[in-house]
Amino acid sequence: MDGATQPSNLNIANVLTVARIAGVPLFGWLLLTQGGESVGYRVAAWVAFGLLMITDRIDGDLARKYDLVTDFGKLADPIADKALTGMAFVGLAIIFNDESFGWLFWTITIVVLVREWGITVMRFFIKKYDVMPASQGGKIKTTLQAFAIGGFVLPLEIWNNPFTDLLLFITWVLMAAAVVVTVVTGAMYVRDARTIRRDARAAARS
Repeated sequence: MDGATQPSNLNIANVLTVARIAGVPLFGWLLLTQGGESVGYRVAAWVAFGLLMITDRIDGDLARKYDLVTDFGKLADPIADKALTGMAFVGLAIIFNDESFGWLFWTITIVVLVREWGITVMRFFIKKYDVMPASQGGKIKTTLQAFAIGGFVLPLEIWNNPFTDLLLFITWVLMAAAVVVTVVTGAMYVRDARTIRRDARAAARS
């Protein structure tokens, strides 16, 4: 789709993307209120996180179904995801800082954020050659992160019973899988970016 036929940036898919970004501060406030020790606020944060993540699926479906895909959307959609998940990772690391696994959660947070924002910055630099949309692997990564984050946002450690302990174990498994996929897809994006740049430069020389 060229610039002459590309739909307007002011469309429902992009509006939902921007709304997701705007909802990040509210989610962060709910998550960190009372140091994350309030069951009510943690559950409210979980609901907010779920609703904001649902907009990710909706805006993508609308963009494809009604041909509303724009360069702005291709760039803003991953940024919206990273802003929301980034807030979640940092907030949870703060909440669990005093736990025995606090160091592990901070390590996961740093690894994920470096990958996420590093790829976002790379996308901006590579944009002069071509726009890099989210890959299938990136979508799987986002799904795994969403379920893992959702499990940790719920106050499972506060409820502290056999059932919630099981859910917490499952959440850790999902988080481990999310971290692996996050790192692997990051490497794949770097490889693809190098290919795009190389091909673009070769085409320019010819």
